[in-house]
Amino acid sequence: MGLRGFFVLAAKIWSFICYIFKRQVRAVIQHQTVKYDVVALSPLSKHRLSMMKRKVLVLDLDETLIHSHHDGVLRQVKPGTPPDFVLKVTIDRHPVRFFVHKRPHVDFFLEVVSQWYELVVFTASMEIYGAAVADKLDGGKNVLKRRYYRQHCNLDMGSYTKDLSAINPDLSSIFILDNSPVAYRMFPDNAIPIKSWFSDARDTALLCLLPMLDALRFCNDVRSVLGRNLHLSRNW
Repeated sequence: MGLRGFFVLAAKIWSFICYIFKRQVRAVIQHQTVKYDVVALSPLSKHRLSMMKRKVLVLDLDETLIHSHHDGVLRQVKPGTPPDFVLKVTIDRHPVRFFVHKRPHVDFFLEVVSQWYELVVFTASMEIYGAAVADKLDGGKNVLKRRYYRQHCNLDMGSYTKDLSAINPDLSSIFILDNSPVAYRMFPDNAIPIKSWFSDARDTALLCLLPMLDALRFCNDVRSVLGRNLHLSRNW
């Protein structure tokens, strides 16, 4: 092996070591979750909750719960940041690999909110991709059973919008968590906005939502809270 070959090999070994180190650091960060303590309900709270209809929480995927990129597309995550999982799907008879990064604390978030709400995935992505992502996030827990994809969206002025009434006609008991205001523009009083996520390992947006989601299940009509939040934000 010549001197040039030695340096090439050394560079590859160093890149591999850096990759493993970054993966381990990211795993440590992911597990340093600031846990939201799910406190047992008092008898009065249990009674109140028993009189409420179980509500539906609709979850977007891309840039809300995860971020992904595929072969040949410019990435918005730092080069060398390892994905949480890789999906291999066939689109138009062409194999495509998606490198998927999970938003920090998403596993804990889903574990908690699945105890409070019926969860529904609603993504504007193609089903072959969206279903594979949802399967990975679900991890066999069977909490993401109901799913809606691009074919279930409405195309409005070139943008995909999501019809919440098609999931549950009772709009007092359904709301959506989505980073795109366009997706829920027909249902602004049934939405919780969230900042788009691409790569920030220190992001805590999902954790910060848990106190509100904990309280929201006790409301007769989610719009009485979410609509007020929307109107207040318009005045800022």
